[in-house]
Amino acid sequence: MLLRRALERGDFAVTAEVTPPRGADAGRTLAAATALRGLVHAVNVTDGSRAVMRMSSLAVCRLLLDQGMEPVLQMTCRDRNLIALQSDLLGAHALGIRNLLCLTGDPVRAGDQPQARPVNELEAVRLLQLVDRFNRGEDPVQGTLPDGPTTLWAGAAADPQSRSWSGLRSRVRRKQAAGACFVQTQMVMDAEALRRFVEEITAPLGLPVLAGVFLLKSARNALFINRVVPGACIPQSLIDRLAQADDPAAEGILIAAEQVARYRQIAQGVHLMAIKAEERIPEILRQAGLPRLETQVAPQ
Repeated sequence: MLLRRALERGDFAVTAEVTPPRGADAGRTLAAATALRGLVHAVNVTDGSRAVMRMSSLAVCRLLLDQGMEPVLQMTCRDRNLIALQSDLLGAHALGIRNLLCLTGDPVRAGDQPQARPVNELEAVRLLQLVDRFNRGEDPVQGTLPDGPTTLWAGAAADPQSRSWSGLRSRVRRKQAAGACFVQTQMVMDAEALRRFVEEITAPLGLPVLAGVFLLKSARNALFINRVVPGACIPQSLIDRLAQADDPAAEGILIAAEQVARYRQIAQGVHLMAIKAEERIPEILRQAGLPRLETQVAPQ
């Protein structure tokens, strides 16, 4: 439980995101994750991000444990009914997975199989409540879980750059009341928006924040993200900076490193997202001046 201990001690925590493969071979994903050994407290595994078919997040998390890496299991409500969510939570606990990020999930229409039927019986707040009940040993039908309570540690997502500040405040409060132990943000491009989010919303609730840092690869990449990713708001100044750079890839690494260093003064940690470029994360952390970690989780 490196991530939990770091956040509870007030240490600066680092997580990074990996995407499961589209096929049945997890080799590339595992290689990207294990290259982060000693650099991050935990590796966050997406769950059907953007409503696109990928290998099960649960399976990849267990494979990461086998490699001695601490995972964060993303779990979305979009594709599972109540019984399936209950089964996967209990299964995750049995497999040794403890960290969760509870999400509603991107809408099916955003993906490449819009004909698929979404479930959405629960959403993020009710999923957090379900985790909390399991952690109290409650069985939804028979009173108490026969093998005792689970010890799952759940977080929630939030967007500090949300257009509705009152709605954002209300949603975060509901997630904290439902059992959220930390907040992982969407990509943040505005440090002052992050500062206000922490000072006015999460700090009074005692919620540590992992600020989302997204690696931009080029000006074209940034424009694409602004167009297709809900809530993305990459400022024109960064797009121009990438467009004018002799080496846009290197400039993107520098921008991300600057954000990590800046957010280190505001939040309790950062969450790095470098889609299809996870191999660049170590250089981001090096340029940001973050030290290596001394410990890692033992193989299961």
